Amino acid sequence: MIKLGIKKLIDSPPPWLNSQRLGLLCNQASVDENFVHSRRLIEQHFPAQLTCLFSPQHGFFAEKQDNMIESNHRIGRDTPIFSLYGKSRRPDAGMLDMLDVLLIDLPDAGTRVYTFMSTMAYCLEEAAVHHKRVVVLDRPNPVGGAIMEGNILEDDCRSFVGLYAIPMRHGMTLGELALFINSRLPQAAELTVIPMEGWRRRFFYPETGLPWVYPSPNLPTFMSALVYPGQVIWEGTNISEGRGTTLPFELWGAPFIKHERIMAALTADDLPGCLLRPVFFEPLSNKWASETCAGFQIHVIDWSAFRPYRVSLALLRAVMITCGDDFKLKKPPYEYEFERTPLDLILGSKSLRQELAAGRPVMELEAEWQPGLSSFKESRREFLLYD
Repeated sequence: MIKLGIKKLIDSPPPWLNSQRLGLLCNQASVDENFVHSRRLIEQHFPAQLTCLFSPQHGFFAEKQDNMIESNHRIGRDTPIFSLYGKSRRPDAGMLDMLDVLLIDLPDAGTRVYTFMSTMAYCLEEAAVHHKRVVVLDRPNPVGGAIMEGNILEDDCRSFVGLYAIPMRHGMTLGELALFINSRLPQAAELTVIPMEGWRRRFFYPETGLPWVYPSPNLPTFMSALVYPGQVIWEGTNISEGRGTTLPFELWGAPFIKHERIMAALTADDLPGCLLRPVFFEPLSNKWASETCAGFQIHVIDWSAFRPYRVSLALLRAVMITCGDDFKLKKPPYEYEFERTPLDLILGSKSLRQELAAGRPVMELEAEWQPGLSSFKESRREFLLYD
């Protein structure tokens, strides 16, 4: 069994935490191996010290379904919950005045565009300015830490879904990312990371022995999280990524998809560790609500061999070259960007979609990304906490 950062904190609290006012950035998935929420653990072991809570995108209860659906502050009789996905995505001076130490105990998805990382980065920036200490209580990367995949984010595609030059599947925990990000800030925050015990980079989430609690409403299972580093790209298009169905991100499609044409445009190299099963489905909400979509379910049959980003880029390429004018890019806004093309922001590149549309094989593109991946692998080395 993995021992989470939150459990290490309460088992061996550092002396400097005594009498400090504590804030906690978390959501409903911030639980221990017995489903006890971190808020309750902190209240029990540090009585009267927890002064406020903070929530990321999707809200404290992971109840908000989609991008740019904001959550409000919850100020009432109980401990206040400040939303960091509303009018502002940063904690302000008034919020930070309520605490001495900000604890961060968030699940993550191991994917560059998953915005919890950006929320943490903004907290580090503001904590440095306001002289507050940050403590990250580490949790597993659900898709493992041994595999990296994708192109490195380009500078002109930086946004809330990609603040730093990292690949789509970065292979780091949130604690490791905090150390990496903090080293790149103009003014570093006073940062402590409480690592896990027993986690290994090769582990996928089911191998940790920890319960899966959905970190956001459309990652209900480990399998949805496993395909997410690739399937998230459909958010930048008119292709349904399965929102509004019981299998978000595992299902994808649109009314104009032709199964045979898509399969004919793919090669065996495009589908490592998985197979595609032709399906029809009707989303209850989001894109193509109540319309019949033709598409596929991705079935992962080998977690270690599966490359979600390669698979989904190959699927995008197949759609681009077989669907003609029926296929369309999503128009702004997307994640508070009102001018730039959403798909470019998700891909972290302005040229990648054009190369795919021109029919370039994904394997060729991957070969060109290797120097950047090697450089990132070297630059992250000093921040890795696990073998």
